[in-house]
Amino acid sequence: MPPDTELVFLEGAMAGRPSTRYDELANTPVTQQVAQAHEAVKPDTVAKFLFTSGSTKLPKAVINTHGMLTCNQQMFLQCYPFLTGQPPVLVDWMPWHHTGAGNHNFGLVLYHGGSLYIDEGKPTVDGMAQTISNLKEVAPTIYYSVPKGLEMLAQAMKTDLALRDRFFSRLCNLFPQGAAMSAPLKHTLDELAVASCGMRIPMTASLGMTETAPFALSAHLPDWQAGIIGTPPPGLDVKLVPQGDKLEVRYRGPSIMPGYWRQPELTAEAFDDEGFLCSGDAARFVDDNAREQGLRYDGRIAEDFKLASGTWVNVGALRQRVIAAGAPHIHDIVLTGHDRDELGMLIFLLPTASSLATHTAPNAGAAAIAGDPGVQAWAQSLLDSLAENSAGSSQFIGRAMVLRDPPLMDLGEMTDKGSINQRSVLKTRAALVEQLYAAEPGSGTLLVRRSRIPAV
Repeated sequence: MPPDTELVFLEGAMAGRPSTRYDELANTPVTQQVAQAHEAVKPDTVAKFLFTSGSTKLPKAVINTHGMLTCNQQMFLQCYPFLTGQPPVLVDWMPWHHTGAGNHNFGLVLYHGGSLYIDEGKPTVDGMAQTISNLKEVAPTIYYSVPKGLEMLAQAMKTDLALRDRFFSRLCNLFPQGAAMSAPLKHTLDELAVASCGMRIPMTASLGMTETAPFALSAHLPDWQAGIIGTPPPGLDVKLVPQGDKLEVRYRGPSIMPGYWRQPELTAEAFDDEGFLCSGDAARFVDDNAREQGLRYDGRIAEDFKLASGTWVNVGALRQRVIAAGAPHIHDIVLTGHDRDELGMLIFLLPTASSLATHTAPNAGAAAIAGDPGVQAWAQSLLDSLAENSAGSSQFIGRAMVLRDPPLMDLGEMTDKGSINQRSVLKTRAALVEQLYAAEPGSGTLLVRRSRIPAV
């Protein structure tokens, strides 16, 4: 920051730097300059910079304009018109330095004159108690969280009926963010809602990114299904471009960033010759003969890799298949096998896995639960079942390991949004990957009980 930049402090000051107290700013008389400054704000005026999450590449400063933010909120309103009749009430833990909370959630409250209660909790074993306490006090009308947070909340509501009834008392919409949610979790939330208020609460999903402000695709029609990301909102153009055996999603419209701050080369690389933003996300039509049904998420193009045989592995699709098969006990998996003979997987568990334990107390630590014979037997059964139903080596997972430690944000293994950074996990846990493929596997490595050899 330039040394002559003025700093604002609630208390104190910084020696050698121009500074002003906040209370002095608040008492500044209103002059015509305020109106002039307001008039000077145009759609292309920079509102802020937000850094990308760095899930696949180094973070970049995305230029967020006022036009992007306001267009994004209007697009959202036209997909969810109930907002016109009921100002939103949010109880939100998600961090403002990410586009989901900092742009969408915060902007939603501003755009509709709603209320935002800042939740100091988090979807962790230690942080969930604070979130539950807050939700007992304030009933949201829309609730945003990552699937892991919704899983932990659902488990709490099964035994805490006061929490359940308060949570659903005026809820209009549930919105999982940051990662895919399993169908069994959706079913559990539906059951809890029906028991509490007599009806299911509409649940929606979407796809977006920091560069799209973030709302870009929306599954806001009835009959929610896992993996469905829907259709573009009004005002946004989307095209699908072949990239190998996948289709890349590309965007163009008033809610798309103008570029990365002071990085013209990266900006040029981000757009194609028709001005569409290249997202790196892949999708396919739910039904090629009924495209109005929208799109299904097909993973990140950059996540895919080849086995030693040269066979490509579709990481996104296979990951979703494993999570669905292991529901409701799997938080996420990381697929291994780049340039190796066969696939393997590292399994991150959800707290519900404690119900599988046969020799460990339910309140034992994550490491004890992961190593419990009952949990290991469940993982072995899952591995065998997946192998029996695989179609070729690109789907055949031959080995697995249940991880004893949860993903760590400090190491970049998990973003604040709750999604797993596959590359980071493979790097930070490289020793475990080597152990998974060791000639003499250790006690923590599960090998499929082979009944057949998969075809290439």
